[in-house]
Amino acid sequence: MSEIKDAKVDADKRRGRGAVSNQSSRYDRLSRVGFDDGWEPSDDAPAPLKTTLAKDTSRSVIAKNDSPDIYFEQSINPYRGCEHGCIYCYARPTHAYLGLSPGLDFESRLTYKPDAAKLLAAELAKPSYRCKFIALGTNTDPYQPVEREYRITREILEVLAACDHPVAITTKSALVARDIDILGPMARKGLAQVAVSVTTLDRKLARRMEPRASTPERRLEAIAALAEAGIPTAVLTSPMIPSLNDHELETILDRAAGAGATLASYIPLRLPNEIADLFREWLEQNEPGRAKRILKLVREMRGGKLNDARFGHRMRGEGVYADMIAKRFAAAVERFGLNRDPRPELVTGLFRKPQAVAEPAKAPTPQLSLF
Repeated sequence: MSEIKDAKVDADKRRGRGAVSNQSSRYDRLSRVGFDDGWEPSDDAPAPLKTTLAKDTSRSVIAKNDSPDIYFEQSINPYRGCEHGCIYCYARPTHAYLGLSPGLDFESRLTYKPDAAKLLAAELAKPSYRCKFIALGTNTDPYQPVEREYRITREILEVLAACDHPVAITTKSALVARDIDILGPMARKGLAQVAVSVTTLDRKLARRMEPRASTPERRLEAIAALAEAGIPTAVLTSPMIPSLNDHELETILDRAAGAGATLASYIPLRLPNEIADLFREWLEQNEPGRAKRILKLVREMRGGKLNDARFGHRMRGEGVYADMIAKRFAAAVERFGLNRDPRPELVTGLFRKPQAVAEPAKAPTPQLSLF
């Protein structure tokens, strides 16, 4: 079923997944609609959807960014697609570039970069490279479940640590605590920061909304472990979804501050491209009684639409409801002692190029004799 862009996928087959369907992407010329024609045996439950991985043969790993809304200029994404399955994930539409669905394909058909660490070392060794901190987890999570086996993110961190290159990580996985042995020494040099996303403390809601991510309690434990190791740690209360999880804003910030987070931020729900329909389907399936109200409030924050892509607006929204969330957030961070100091700048002056992959000096070419 996941091989085609089917509008609906059997509930048993997508058990443990976030999206309800495998909709066609905006680039597909054709779309297909599944229906029961009576030929399939009705007494056999379909096999659950399995995660598959394919190698990404990209020749570079550092992506550049020039958006005025984003705090980083360069980033690395070891994986494309994300098994966490967060229904609201703003990265879902990027799967359309691969000819795959932003729906179930995004969370079950992944690509990985097996040579990411080697490619990174080669890029850092180029004479033209100038050190600016690298962000990990800006598109899909660098610590999603497959990282336990593939360890690509850890290999990247080993390269960055070896040449004292700064890094900022964003994740909603407790697996980040595995790499404290690397991140701790880096942080003591001003080279590492981590932000952990905590969207809800309601375990049942988390199970439906972000089915394969770490539980909320495990994420708070990760914040505590990172903070105890001296790693500057932020909590991201994103996205704030009106009438669904926004009532938890203060509680999340309180619990995160108690765990050791010193920084915090939030973003109101964004629904670009295919995410709008995917999220609407999810609401109708999981929150039918509140679906209309939630979408109405999203439109109120987005100028009457489900998404507003304008720079300067997309990360904060506008209108009465957006202003109320902003005021609540400001009051809460003040109350819980968050954001008292600005985000510490990561140190770039310690960077040294990786010698192991630096271009070797060319041996002199012997001059041919004329006689």
